Amino acid sequence: MTRNVTAQCYLAFIAVLALQGCGPGGEPVSEINATAAANLPKLETPTFPDTDSPWWRGVDRDGHAAGSAPTSWSETENIVWKVPIPGRGHSSPTIVGDRIYLTTADDTQQVQSVLALDRETGDVVWQTPVHTGGFPTDSYMHPKSTHANGTVACDGERLYIAFLNSDAITMSALDLAGEILWQTYVCDFSSHYGHAASPCIHQSLVILAAEDRDGGCIAAVHRETGDIVWRKPRGGENYSSAVVAHVAGRDQLLLSGGDYVTSYDPLTGDELWSCPGTTSTTCGTMVWDEERVFASGGFPDSMTICVDASTGNEVWHNGVRCYEESMLVHEGYLYALDGQGVAYCWDGVTGAEQWKERLGGPVSSSLVEADGIIYGANENSTMFVFRADPTRFELLAENQLGDESFATPTISDGRIYIRVASHTDRGREEFLYCVGE
Repeated sequence: MTRNVTAQCYLAFIAVLALQGCGPGGEPVSEINATAAANLPKLETPTFPDTDSPWWRGVDRDGHAAGSAPTSWSETENIVWKVPIPGRGHSSPTIVGDRIYLTTADDTQQVQSVLALDRETGDVVWQTPVHTGGFPTDSYMHPKSTHANGTVACDGERLYIAFLNSDAITMSALDLAGEILWQTYVCDFSSHYGHAASPCIHQSLVILAAEDRDGGCIAAVHRETGDIVWRKPRGGENYSSAVVAHVAGRDQLLLSGGDYVTSYDPLTGDELWSCPGTTSTTCGTMVWDEERVFASGGFPDSMTICVDASTGNEVWHNGVRCYEESMLVHEGYLYALDGQGVAYCWDGVTGAEQWKERLGGPVSSSLVEADGIIYGANENSTMFVFRADPTRFELLAENQLGDESFATPTISDGRIYIRVASHTDRGREEFLYCVGE
């Protein structure tokens, strides 16, 4: 999952669900046509300096960060600060200006919140409860998922986040002081793994995937008003975040899952093309180069696929499964760290395998890159650091903070922000680290 890819799935458990169904049934989602919102204010996509990370997977939405970052650290080396995070979540840090924004959930009190932290010190500036109550029962929610999986998106004036609460997905907007501005019901939603997708900002819209096998959708909400601008039904239980990419000469809204790789017009939700590929269920966010898009999944089959973004035709595929993890494109090559902890490099044009290396899993978080160095963590909180080099695999470091890691790290302005948990005699404790030289 998004997460921000972060709702965690055991294959055997999914197979049981396929036979038993998936929670309480929901009504099919009705379609909303974009023409109904023609008179809403027109906004431009916000721009940010490369020292910020305003949404899932960074400024360019692809896992790349500007500049360089440390390659080695420990509890006593290259730690700028370490702060406890109340509750539990798998979302990544969002960084804009002097603030870090993070979602979290208190399972005991049943509270889903957004936190703002000071970027320099890690001190909590404010915490806003967005929902209280409405959590599924323990028997209904998978133990490796959380109630705060999605990563906050920021347009410079407002923060956007969607939570699963009371068997529905609700999109919320907050101002930068933490006040709730509006909340919009998106659709009913029932899943044993929670909701994982992170919101994506494009022009006037905040776009969100919310795919429930009983009647999910992909929808766009107006950033200022909270009105639903368009909504398209999608079937199947899926956890990938939709992402807008400028590829093959146009803006395309990309989403995998439901046995297809699909491209939509982000302003209207109209389908541009659809290619059979990946699998029924995926969690990772798609990646791209100038002419091609790449996706991987999932359940019940395993596939990584390359699709021509002009025609929607398959270019190549293989049998590798990157289920929960998002991949990374760098200088024409596709890099991946699959769920079992095996790293791969493929030629983006031909699909030819350049190398593969077993590092150690399981893995749920996604790859990120800075200055030609790739970072990927496994669930045991070991961060593997290796060079983006198609000619050979070169491991630069293995770093350990805590003993549990599902959230994807955020690299920004030479620092790495890492959300992990530690288990001690006091129980499970969650922390955010700022790693920097």
